[in-house]
Amino acid sequence: MNVLIIGSGAREHALAWGVARSSKVSTVFVAPGNGGTATMGGKVRNVAIKATDIDALLDFVERESIGLTVVGPEQPLEVGIVNRFREAGLTVVGPTAEAAQLETSKVFAKEFMKRHGIPTAGYEVFRDHASAKSFLESCASFPQVIKASGLCAGKGVVVAESREQALEAIHDFFESRVFGDAADEVVIEEFLSGQEASVFALTDGENYQLFLPAQDHKRIGEGDTGKNTGGMGAYAPAPLVTPEVMSRVEEEVIKPTLAGMKADGYAYTGFLYVGLMIDNGVSSVVEYNARLGDPETQVVVPMLKSDLFDAFIASVDGGLEDVPFEMQEGAAATVVMASAGYPDGYETGKAITIDPALNDMEDVLVFHAGTRRAGDNLVTSGGRVLSVTASGPSLKEALEKAYRGVAAIEFEGVVFRRDIGAKAL
Repeated sequence: MNVLIIGSGAREHALAWGVARSSKVSTVFVAPGNGGTATMGGKVRNVAIKATDIDALLDFVERESIGLTVVGPEQPLEVGIVNRFREAGLTVVGPTAEAAQLETSKVFAKEFMKRHGIPTAGYEVFRDHASAKSFLESCASFPQVIKASGLCAGKGVVVAESREQALEAIHDFFESRVFGDAADEVVIEEFLSGQEASVFALTDGENYQLFLPAQDHKRIGEGDTGKNTGGMGAYAPAPLVTPEVMSRVEEEVIKPTLAGMKADGYAYTGFLYVGLMIDNGVSSVVEYNARLGDPETQVVVPMLKSDLFDAFIASVDGGLEDVPFEMQEGAAATVVMASAGYPDGYETGKAITIDPALNDMEDVLVFHAGTRRAGDNLVTSGGRVLSVTASGPSLKEALEKAYRGVAAIEFEGVVFRRDIGAKAL
């Protein structure tokens, strides 16, 4: 069967890698892909179609007899790609635009959780600067967490440690419009103590299979300092999510989320990402995403021993509860290599040099994100450039391998964190 992966990041590179391993897959097309998927060879090919150009993607799927489409990023979900594909009778993995509101509208998500008794932080919703300012001026304690309701590529959250910082944030959101229409609605919620972890499910709307729990590193700087990013590294499994914690998450979050979405008329299919804050074994939902996380995909997909393609087909055609979904032993870690200046302004077009010795490093994979081919050269084309992933019998060994991989790659101004996985170790 021919498969189409939609997206251009390291997440989509990892998904293409995972699906291409199946003997049942003929060709994996990636639209639009990146410099890494362009040179994977074998079954994998890039297609120069934007992830949000639904008409062109529909034409391509019908022309190339694509049997399965997997949607990677959130933007095409928001504009209804799954709705359009299903209306055309096509097999697609992902939630509808209505169901994807769990990610695309934080207001929708918070109201949904409140309605269905899913544990989350207390919150207030604001639609103008004056009312948000008045609320913050009356707050007795800080930090407060300030979130733009819409999509902001993982950057629309400010943990305001002081009143001054909080007031500056809402001015940026409402007046400076740093996130545009995504901040027409702003959620201000209680600060939760603990550590964050991510749980991922693949679901057909009722049944689900769980990937390994992972932990992301959102801040740009070591020691979780600096601005929020799309993610600077991850590892799996996350020791924080013990079997007991996972059992509670299933009963208190995943099952009620799927049941609640169905009851509300938005049956949820595809990937469900639950971002959690865990404190002394008790978890609260920080956010939902309507797709796999990036960089977490780069560790959870390599740790899946079973056939990813089989699971995707079962999530659409039925039988997901019976499909093998077995994990590898050990652990995986990924380190994101980013452009200087990220997550703010950064230059692109920097030549990337990869030591050929990297090809001989056991259990090390390089998933591309912000890269493109310029003739025979590989150059940077985004903020997050590469994810260097490694697996091993232990997290310590996986991290050592990943950092050896990082040392074999160079480009001008490269930025990466040197403390990925430190909390777990």
